[in-house]
Formats: sequence, structure tokens, C-alpha cells
Amino acid sequence: MRFLQVFVILVAFSVGMADAALALTTEEMLAEGTIGDEKAPVTIVEYASLTCPHCADFTKNTFDALKAKYIDTGKVRYTYRDVPLDKLSTYAAMMVRCAGPDHFYGLLAALFKSQDIWAESKDPMGELAKFGRLAGLSKEQFDACMANEDLLKGILKGAQDAQEQLKVAATPTFIVNGVRHEGNMSLEEFDKILTPLIK
Repeated sequence: MRFLQVFVILVAFSVGMADAALALTTEEMLAEGTIGDEKAPVTIVEYASLTCPHCADFTKNTFDALKAKYIDTGKVRYTYRDVPLDKLSTYAAMMVRCAGPDHFYGLLAALFKSQDIWAESKDPMGELAKFGRLAGLSKEQFDACMANEDLLKGILKGAQDAQEQLKVAATPTFIVNGVRHEGNMSLEEFDKILTPLIK
């Protein structure tokens, strides 16, 4: 009887945790992934796909330095937006958003930096589920996330708007204070763009 009581308590606790993790609304999941000072003189919006090798290269080799030099010092406010190139990158984007804002940039970095492992795996969805578990998503929560039609439509609508309204035709694309810059850029290239804008 004692074992049964303990089992029931554990099940109840697990259900409560699952409910808390799934408490995010679709609107909250689709909220902008933004970091940096609201009063920063420069805004950068990155449009990227989680299966894009050039986007992964930017994250591996440039983003941390850009963040330290410009975002962490209050000079740049930075937003990441999804432009999925395929189904797998769409599912990955959904998983990042289901994990919640506290895990947003951490999961993006982890996925980009290990892109060659999970994206080229024989079971990429299984690999994505592992990242989800690290961020606190159970198998049931991950499966529910992948089946969230409203989240899917929201991500695809954002990508369509970027293509139609901002002419985003390649990943990564960076919009710096309203000006579009295409391709994977180095810190030195960002320096040339940002220096005249920061006074």
C-alpha cells in the first residue's frame, strides 16, 4: 500500500510539472526572441534557419564575440527570427519555442553548434527530442509541441512575411537599423556597419 501511495504522489507531481511546462500560450511561444538594451542605438534582426550551415557557422564563430562587444555593452538590441528552409528546421524552431523564453538562445546555440550531428542523424527527430529533454520537455510535451498547428502556422507566417515584406531571400540575413545585409558576416564586417551607427 505504501508503494502505491508513493507512486500516486509521483504521478501527480509529474502531471503538475507537465501542466506547468505546457502553460505557455501559442502567442507566448511566438514572442520575439530578443536580447539587449531596449534603448540601444542599433537594432539587429537575424533571419536564419536551424539547418542552414552558414547560420551555424555564424553562431559558432561570430555571435559570441558580437554579443560581448555590442549586445552586452548596451550598444545593440538583437532579435532572432525563424526562416525555416525545410521541415526539419521548422520542427527544430518549434521545439525551441516550446521550451520557453528562458531556454531560447541557449537552445539555438546548442542546435547550431551541433548541427552536423543532429541534422544529419538517421533519426533527427529523436535527436531533437533529446535537446528538448535537456530543456525540460518530456516526450509527451515534445510530441504535443510537434503537433501544435497554431505554432507551426505562426512560424511559417513569420517566414512568409520576412520574404514578402523585407525581401529576405537567403539565410542568414541581418537587418541592421532597417538595412538588409545578406550572408554570414564576420565580426570585422559588423564592425564596419555598426561603428558609424554608434556614437
